[in-house]
Amino acid sequence: MPKIYSMRAFLASAIGVACTAALVLPTAANAAPIPAVPMSTAPPGSTQSLPLAPLPPHEAPGTDRAAGTAPQGRSEHDAKPFSLVGVVWDDAEAELHGTVQVRTRATATGNWTGWQYLETHNHEHAADSDTAERETGKVRGSTAPLWVGDSDGVEVRVSPERAPAVRAAAPLPSGLRLELVDPGDDPPAGTTATANEADTADDDAADNNADDTAAQTATYDDADDPRTTVMTAEDAAASAVNADLAPLGATEVPALSKAETEEQTFVLGGGKPRIGPRPRIVTRKGWGANEQLRERNFVYTHRVKAAFVHHSATGNNYSCSQADSVLRSIYRYHVRSSGWRDFGYNFAVDKCGNIYEGRAGGVAKPVLGAHTLGFNTNSTGIAVLGSYSHVTPPTAVVNAVARLAAWKLGLYGANPRATTTLRSGGGNRYKKGTFAKLKVISGHRDGYATECPGGRLYSKLDEARDASARLQGR
Repeated sequence: MPKIYSMRAFLASAIGVACTAALVLPTAANAAPIPAVPMSTAPPGSTQSLPLAPLPPHEAPGTDRAAGTAPQGRSEHDAKPFSLVGVVWDDAEAELHGTVQVRTRATATGNWTGWQYLETHNHEHAADSDTAERETGKVRGSTAPLWVGDSDGVEVRVSPERAPAVRAAAPLPSGLRLELVDPGDDPPAGTTATANEADTADDDAADNNADDTAAQTATYDDADDPRTTVMTAEDAAASAVNADLAPLGATEVPALSKAETEEQTFVLGGGKPRIGPRPRIVTRKGWGANEQLRERNFVYTHRVKAAFVHHSATGNNYSCSQADSVLRSIYRYHVRSSGWRDFGYNFAVDKCGNIYEGRAGGVAKPVLGAHTLGFNTNSTGIAVLGSYSHVTPPTAVVNAVARLAAWKLGLYGANPRATTTLRSGGGNRYKKGTFAKLKVISGHRDGYATECPGGRLYSKLDEARDASARLQGR
């Protein structure tokens, strides 16, 4: 079982975990008391949670309406402003065998979009079984969330798979709810600069989504969010774990040249590190993470032997200047809607190639994520914001994945072109306890039978492996 460290215990060590002679880590600054640091006000977000109900036949014609298999949803309805949608249900182990479609009304124009599908099989992005995060009793089943932009109306329908003649249709999971997420306003201008503000031409024409509001609607907002004038203990803790890389409260970890990176890195046992230049990484402070949402402590694995590449499946209809909002929305959906302890991925990359800190605990440290069911231990998860099953990722994305992997894997002595062995924590491709031989840079589908990270992104991983190895000097 991975250990949970408090901020004070973690600051007492530059590493925070047991290390082998091959492990490479940045040199640490001396621990110091955490001062109150002025912060700018960042208006809070909210989540509207709307229960779904059986749809009348005229709203979902031609479907099997046997007991337990009637389509569920909500008709057109006004809603408080939101920008991201998803569907959740009570049992995290239950699969939704069917389709989820949503359409939304844009706030700016009042126009309704066409119907758009949500990716239904999202349980493979989750904490491993038998871990503290999985056993809290708060975790729920969930679809992938979808970014829809500023919206104020929604309609949704969830339909079970058509049953073959030889068997009845599987019932829909119980407790279906539509989650409408408002990320809140962006932090004050200047806190997060993008590497390339010219949005790519590879955007999907992603539809917007929305849903009916009913009497049982629950709204979870951050009205008590204390991000006003001083840094809270949680803000300070999230920043302090990066204190050897950037000043307390910094909005980014700055890029370093290869020579500077090697100079600031030591190898236990001696020897020259094979490590790529450290890339610029926007911190959680930089993208406006509300540290009050997540669990307070950090959880670590032993080391990082592999990087799993994902796509967020949230659609490509976002500008790079909106990436902060997309991240805050996914963060809220992972924690408030899905019941996870924090943002699921260790890192995120937007379509302009900007790199972001994901799950809290320190970008150089082996933070245990919830990204690849069965293989979260001794790995890191990199999610590319967007959907890449039918859209080719921009060159900036592939380059960013390569840069991040060259640095992060290099800290732990891993060769991006090599293979490694990981022990499965359970999944549909490898049984629990199985030792799996995997590429050091793998796609999510290599560890779990899933479409993620999308065929177009997956086909670029060889290119990323080669580029990453070259950056390490291999």
